Amino acid sequence: MTANHPTFPSLAPDSASHNAERRHMLLATGGVACVGTLATALPFVSSLAPSERARAQGAAVEARVDDIAPGAIKTVEWRGKPVWILRRTPDMLAALPSLNDQLADPHSQREQQPAYAQNPARSVKDELLVVTAICTHLGCSPNMVAAGASNPSVPADWQGGFFCPCHGSTFDLAGRVFKNKPAPTNLEIPPHHYLSDANVLIGEHPPA
Repeated sequence: MTANHPTFPSLAPDSASHNAERRHMLLATGGVACVGTLATALPFVSSLAPSERARAQGAAVEARVDDIAPGAIKTVEWRGKPVWILRRTPDMLAALPSLNDQLADPHSQREQQPAYAQNPARSVKDELLVVTAICTHLGCSPNMVAAGASNPSVPADWQGGFFCPCHGSTFDLAGRVFKNKPAPTNLEIPPHHYLSDANVLIGEHPPA
């Protein structure tokens, strides 16, 4: 089952209707922010939403990846959270090692990813990053900022990555947080595995 759009971890324990309303708002605004930031830089691929029943049960979500162009990002929804699927280009991947000295947890030592994604690319397949689109500071929605983008909030030598406009945290294209930022950890990598070259299942670890 394919899904749709972005937002964040712990919602306040208000009423169920308030949580649902807030989740809907975050998903909508997160998606708009991402599209707006990349409109002239990267293609954006939307996806279909899973059924309400599947979302309520926290079911795993199947998404196509073969329709994501190099440099493009797709957003799916899993357990009420936005998950980005980014197809990284060879240049994007080549830039990752050069950033290690600038990152708080360059080797992903903290438990923000399954063991099979604890590698330099933080992914099962190097070119495909599957990452929860929720800032680890206060659960805001980051935007993707392309390399070379004119944005005063990122360094002049910015190689591309994610910027959280709420409090200024920045993450590279593997979802690794930069040093001295409010976000304490890298973006979370959800459980996932590939059913084929064309499809990924988000929400389940690979079969043993």
